[in-house]
Amino acid sequence: MRRRISLTMAAMVVAALILVGVATLGLTRLDSVHQTQSQLVAETQGLANGVEAELSTGRHHDLLDSLHTIVSVLKGPLQQEAEVLAVSSHGDLLTFYNPLDPQQQVGLPSGVSAQDIETEGNFILGEPVSGSHGRLVWAAMLLSTPIPVGNGVDLNVVVVLTRTAPSGLGTAGTWFALASAVTVVAALLAADRLGRRIARPLQQTEVVTSQIAGGDLQARVRLSNREGHELVSLANSVNQMAASLARAQGVQRQFLMSVSHDLRTPLTSIRGFAEALSDGTTNDVHYAADIILSEARRLERLVTDLLELAKLEARAFSLNCMDVDLSELVTEVAHAFAPAAAALNLSLDLGTAAPGAVMCEADPDRLAQVVSNVVENALKYATSLVKVSTSMAGDVPTLSVEDDGPGIAEEDLDKVFERLYQSASAASRKLGSGLGLAIVDELVTAMGGQVRAESPVSAKGGTRMVLSLARSTNGAPGRGPGPLGAGPPSPPASAPLPGSPLRRGTPAAAK
Repeated sequence: MRRRISLTMAAMVVAALILVGVATLGLTRLDSVHQTQSQLVAETQGLANGVEAELSTGRHHDLLDSLHTIVSVLKGPLQQEAEVLAVSSHGDLLTFYNPLDPQQQVGLPSGVSAQDIETEGNFILGEPVSGSHGRLVWAAMLLSTPIPVGNGVDLNVVVVLTRTAPSGLGTAGTWFALASAVTVVAALLAADRLGRRIARPLQQTEVVTSQIAGGDLQARVRLSNREGHELVSLANSVNQMAASLARAQGVQRQFLMSVSHDLRTPLTSIRGFAEALSDGTTNDVHYAADIILSEARRLERLVTDLLELAKLEARAFSLNCMDVDLSELVTEVAHAFAPAAAALNLSLDLGTAAPGAVMCEADPDRLAQVVSNVVENALKYATSLVKVSTSMAGDVPTLSVEDDGPGIAEEDLDKVFERLYQSASAASRKLGSGLGLAIVDELVTAMGGQVRAESPVSAKGGTRMVLSLARSTNGAPGRGPGPLGAGPPSPPASAPLPGSPLRRGTPAAAK
């Protein structure tokens, strides 16, 4: 990895130098051509003025012969190719060696054609014209004094100069190449050092993740803050992942131990009474059968809840959400728990709102399961009273289940919805599987609601479970298929539920 990083960075530096060099060379050549063209125009104008000034002295009788001599003398210091041409009245270029012969070839500097000059042509008196072909630059200027060529014919004179522009960099190219070489070497050294600095933490992280994948959840990536924010953030993420996996492993181990204990206890009772029946060592067969039946149901409930929780966590379940009258549903569920509450000498106080006052959107069967688990949990810890109520908290349908038990420590409030959580501050009754609140949390969240635990709720303690559900969109009650739809009708609001000390409170709408 370090070698790849170093080579990549060095390649990027070399590529950048090449791009900069090519761009610099191109721009330098363009600037060289432009400067040469400007300089050549000025020199052409000066040469034309010098020729015209020399011809105007009157010392030359044969102007054609004198013209070539004057141009040769004047162009010598310029160190460039120069030619003198004639221009006919039609704008055609002619040679001064035989200007009246249209077949005579026009002699122009190499690289420049008559078409170039004629195209640029439209000569204006005293105004030079110029152009270029690559690095070859040319300039031409029309003299203001016509030259007689015989037979009463006068022709205008054009002076043409050419020059090759410098290549551009010149000696600077050598220095640029030297500076580029030094830059590449420095880039290689810097890339190697930076590659080491980047690769070392990544290699360390790779080693630690391999250890974590191998089961060592105590492995940690140890980096100093000097390694850079991104690398430190990556190391912290790996460490947090390892810590989360360690916690999850601990919770899973505790969960398996708790499940094993909860499975072993009823199995021990079933086996003991079954052996007693088989050996004929018990006289109370009916009592032994009741114990076996009770423990078998307990096992069935635990296995059912485990399967249910597995489905919830895998999202392998479906919801049939509709508008549900929360007060009506809670009344039916509470009615089912009346015998259990009576057997435990507990009062079940029902303070639901009037029918139709608290509408929510939920799966009625799943919601009934949620209410059952919450009420069952309250019965496990209550000492004398469990209060169940429904209301609209603002525009949110809310269910509250409160018990007068010892309460939950503040640091344990976030743990009550974990699997098989048991309060350390109070012994609970053996009621349910211990997975009820974990199932409640999963189902309520899936139906778009929230659940929270509040404790203490009074000076003596107590715990309140508060469920906030999704608000109904239509306001029309609906009942889904299943036992809720086929259950007995709800009792009147003013009458206690039969067979239990369940008490109805004042409907919320009348408070």
